[in-house]
Amino acid sequence: MKYIKLSVMALAVALFSVGCETKSADQSDKIAELEQKLSRLEAAQPATPANVTSSQPADPSTLGQFGFSEMEFDFGTIDEGKVVEHIFKFTNDGQAPLVISNITASCGCTSPDWTKTPIKPGDEGFVKVVFNSTAKPGTQAPTVTIQANTNPSVTRLRMKGNVTPRSQAGAVGQAGPVKR
Repeated sequence: MKYIKLSVMALAVALFSVGCETKSADQSDKIAELEQKLSRLEAAQPATPANVTSSQPADPSTLGQFGFSEMEFDFGTIDEGKVVEHIFKFTNDGQAPLVISNITASCGCTSPDWTKTPIKPGDEGFVKVVFNSTAKPGTQAPTVTIQANTNPSVTRLRMKGNVTPRSQAGAVGQAGPVKR
């Protein structure tokens, strides 16, 4: 009886092994067949998808072009806490309408505003920069970065100056509360 159980177990293990090998071989055959089909499909397809158009480098004469009268403004020396505002004016010297897509400031102390509509060739636009000197003592040089349909696509404007710090002690005789 013991030998019969062992024989049945051995037969089961053998059948299981053969079944696994058969599955493996079947799977390998199916994988190979799928890989061949995929190779044939890839060979039949063009290298570039049909919905992609070829692109050419943009002709600079078909873009807008900034013509700033100044790219840097020196606000001189101001007291801390003062707000300085400057408008940078420009002309579109390009052959196409100039579109400013975004302007970012170098820090939170500076905020930009600009002409939001397309500027036709020969027309004027503006970039207004507001600098708040609160908590910004010393030499300052905030910038704004303009992204537009120009070549190059990025242009930077800068303000510079010196911020005189507020007096730490305040007015004479006001050094703080007096203990009694």
